[in-house]
Amino acid sequence: MAKTKKQKLKVIPLGGIGEVGKNLTVVEYGDDIIIIDCGLGFPDDDMLGIDLVIPDVTYLEKNCEKIRAIFLTHGHEDHIGAIPYLLRTINVPIYATRLTLGILQNKLEEHHLEKIAQLNCIKAGSVTKIGAFSLEAIRVNHSIADSVAYAIGTPVGTVIFSGDFKIDVTPIDGEMTDLTRFGELGKKGVLALFCESTNAERQGFTPSERIVGDSLDTIFASTNKRVTIATFSSNVHRVQQIINASEKFGRKIAVTGRSMISVIKAATSLGYMRIPDGMLIGLEEMKRYRPDQLTLITTGSQGEPMSALYRMTFSEHERVKVNLGRDDLVVISATPIPGNEKLVSAIINELLRKGVEVVYNQVADVHVSGHACQEEIKLLTALVKPRFFIPTHGEYKHLTSNKALAVQVGIPEENILIPEIGKTIELDSRSVKMGQQVPSGKILVDGYGVGDVGSVVLRDRKHLAQDGLIAVVLAIDTEGGYILSGPDVVSRGFVYVKESEELMESVRLMARQSVERTLDSGNCDYNSIKSNLRDDLTKLLYNKTKRKPMILPIIMDV
Repeated sequence: MAKTKKQKLKVIPLGGIGEVGKNLTVVEYGDDIIIIDCGLGFPDDDMLGIDLVIPDVTYLEKNCEKIRAIFLTHGHEDHIGAIPYLLRTINVPIYATRLTLGILQNKLEEHHLEKIAQLNCIKAGSVTKIGAFSLEAIRVNHSIADSVAYAIGTPVGTVIFSGDFKIDVTPIDGEMTDLTRFGELGKKGVLALFCESTNAERQGFTPSERIVGDSLDTIFASTNKRVTIATFSSNVHRVQQIINASEKFGRKIAVTGRSMISVIKAATSLGYMRIPDGMLIGLEEMKRYRPDQLTLITTGSQGEPMSALYRMTFSEHERVKVNLGRDDLVVISATPIPGNEKLVSAIINELLRKGVEVVYNQVADVHVSGHACQEEIKLLTALVKPRFFIPTHGEYKHLTSNKALAVQVGIPEENILIPEIGKTIELDSRSVKMGQQVPSGKILVDGYGVGDVGSVVLRDRKHLAQDGLIAVVLAIDTEGGYILSGPDVVSRGFVYVKESEELMESVRLMARQSVERTLDSGNCDYNSIKSNLRDDLTKLLYNKTKRKPMILPIIMDV
C-alpha cells in the first residue's frame, strides 16, 4: 500500500511583518489551524482620527471551522489587543499564562465579552496537544512577566516561535530564559525558527532590568521631592522595582492612569507584584504627606494626549498637578516608540518650562529594552540550530538585519526567508518557499466603528485637514430651471471669512453662474449640477489661492 504523501505546513503572518505591532500568525496543517498572538497596532500620522489598527482576519473568518485555538506569548497590546475584535466573529479557546490571562480578562470585561471567552491557563514547560499540533510553552524574559515562546510539534517537524524575548541572567523574578530547553530542542532537530527582530540592529546584549532598579535607588536617595514615574503599565517588573525603591526610602505610593490601575490590580491579585500593607494610598490622600514621602506611578510614558502624565503636565488632571518644580521630580521610564518622539518631547519641554526636574533615558539609565539585541539573537539561533530561519516582528530593515545575524551563525542564506504580510510560507522537512497570497492588511478602529473607515474616508479627512471645506447651499426649481435662493457660502478651515469677503463674493458669483449655466443647458440632473459646480469652484479657488478645499454642494429642490 502506497504511503500517504504528507501535506505542507503553512505559516501565514497576518501582521507584525514590515511593521511594529499588530502581531498575528496563522499556523495551518490540513484541516487544523492555530493562531499565535492577536495584537493591535497604533495609527500612523496620516490615519487622522483613527484610534487603533487591527489585522484583517478575512482568511480566518473563511476558515473558521478549522481554527482550534489561539495561543498567546505575553500580555502586551501588540500581542493581545485585537482579541476582543476577533472574538466577535471567531470564538475559539484561548491559551495563555496566568498574568497574560489576567490582563486579557480585564480587557474582555471592558468589551463585555468575559462570559463568552474560553480561557485556558498554561505555564512554562506545559505541553498542549490540539489538532495536528503539540505546543510546548518555553519561559523567556521580556519586559512583562510570564512571557513564553512556543515550540510547536507538527507532522513535518518542530517549529519554534520566539515571541518577544531577551536573555536576562539577573531577572527580577529570578527566572531567566530557558536556554537549556532551547538547546535540547536544537539537539533533537528544529525545522524552523521564527525569531523576533525588533532590536536586530542593536549590537551587544540588552542590559538587565536590574540596572533600572539601581538608577531608581540613586534618584530616590538624592531628592526630597515627590517622585512621579511614568512607565508602561504592562511592565510589571519595572513597577515592582519602583515599589521596592519607594519602600526602601519610606515613601507611600499612589497610582493614576486607567491601564496602570488595571494591570497593578491584576498583577497583585495573581501574585506577580507585591505591595506592602498600608503602602498604597489614594490620590485624595496625597495631601496628607510631604513631597519626600510620596511616589506617584502613572501612565503616559509615550506622551499620549489623554494619558495621566499629559493631563498633569498641562494642568488638565482633575486631582494631580505638578507644582511648578518646587516639589516635583518626573521620571520617564521608557523609550519613545517610533513616531511618538514629538509627543514625549512636548511633555519634557513643558515640564522643564515649569521648572520641574525631569529624568529620562538620555540622562540616566531609567529604561532598558525588553527585546533581544544582536548577541542574544545569535545565541538563541545557535542553540536552536534550525534548518530554516524566518525573521519576524519588525520593519523590513529589522528583518534584513536579523537575516544577516542568522548567516553569521551558519544558517545558509538559501534557508532564510523574509516573510510578507498575507503571503503563505510553505514548509516541509526539506524545503521552505512562499505560497499563495491570502487577504490581509489593516482594519481601522475609530471609536465604536470597526472597519467602517476606509481609504476613501481617510483621504477625505486628509483633504479637510490640509485645505478645509467650502459648502455651497442653494435652492432651485428644477421644473422652471432657475435658482430660487442662494447661493450661500460657508467656509470651515479654508479662510477666515471676515477677512476674505472679496474672495467669498467671487465664490458666490461663480457658484451662481455655474448652476445657471447648467440649468440653461436643460440639464437639471443633480449630479451634473454638483459636478460642474465643484469643477468651476475648484479652478477659481486654485487660481486665486493655490489651494484645493473640499467643495460640498448642498442643493435643495423646492
